[in-house]
Amino acid sequence: MLGFLLRLLPFWVREPLLIAVGSVLGVRIMYLAVRDHDRVAAGLGAVFLVFTAMRVYMVVRALRARRNPSPASSADGAAVDAAAQAQAQAQAQAQAQAQAQAQALAPTQVPAQVGAGPRPGPDTPAKEPNQWGQAVAAVALFGALAAALWVAPRVMPPDDSTPQPASCSSGEHEELPKAYKETPRPVTGEELCKALNRRDLAKLLGTPGETATTASGTSNTAPLTDGKVALPEAEVAFDTYTVNVSATYNKLTIDQYVKLMEFGNETDIKALTVLGRPAVLFSDHTMKIEISLGSGGSGGPVEQGPLARTLTVALDRDDRGGYYDITVWSTSGALPDDSVLLDIAEKVLPTIRERAVR
Repeated sequence: MLGFLLRLLPFWVREPLLIAVGSVLGVRIMYLAVRDHDRVAAGLGAVFLVFTAMRVYMVVRALRARRNPSPASSADGAAVDAAAQAQAQAQAQAQAQAQAQAQALAPTQVPAQVGAGPRPGPDTPAKEPNQWGQAVAAVALFGALAAALWVAPRVMPPDDSTPQPASCSSGEHEELPKAYKETPRPVTGEELCKALNRRDLAKLLGTPGETATTASGTSNTAPLTDGKVALPEAEVAFDTYTVNVSATYNKLTIDQYVKLMEFGNETDIKALTVLGRPAVLFSDHTMKIEISLGSGGSGGPVEQGPLARTLTVALDRDDRGGYYDITVWSTSGALPDDSVLLDIAEKVLPTIRERAVR
């Protein structure tokens, strides 16, 4: 399509445009080839420069032909002019004879105006196009194309094929369990998801080039509590790591929680303070559950999943009960440094509204 449009352009518009484009591309590609030591790019740049040189040669020949016409062309033009003059003289003699015969036959009548009108002369040569005007039009056209190519990426919408980060689903019409009504200002799963799904979360995890594949939040209750303890949670998954944040609104303090972990299977327990609140770091395995969607609808047994690292932080500085859990794991079993969990806590927890003072 582009080649067809170029063929429709006049010579003095098309050729300067091709010269400008070829020279810019050739010089740019040759510069990149020299900088990157790329032989393929150097060959491609040489092709553009040779193409441009051929176009320049054609334009120079055309300009010389217009300024200095060849002798053969001058001789042909003179012969054509002589033939035209001879033909004009023959027509004039024929008209004179016709007028004389008419006067002899009818002397009292007004002589007919045979052949009245201006004498035919040689054809007026067509006006040649202005070369400078065509050159200016070519430069203007090239400038318009360059401006369009420069503005298009800033005006056009982004490519739909580019993966977009996952967004949290809206839970405005979700009916919260009764435990949320009885808890002073609890957060919901949607609020936790919005707090966790930050633009810099991948950078905090040490994988800045990744994009969140899934993001979700749920407003559930803690198991084995008969639905009396609110347990909202949110999860954001990347290709490398998955991050889960939950809030448990019970009366268990961090000190009591550490004592319970000492009797459990948690390992690498480390007590510390985060944002002025009591906190504890520990490791534990996730659970792997397989669900079959076949006719029987049965699933496999619950298995031990990859190791996860969890940072538990009290809901408030006074540690009156309740806590946040920030857990990170990966399918490969690799875990980030503890500093990653601390950075996430320092960025995410301040954005979550605190519960009311009881």
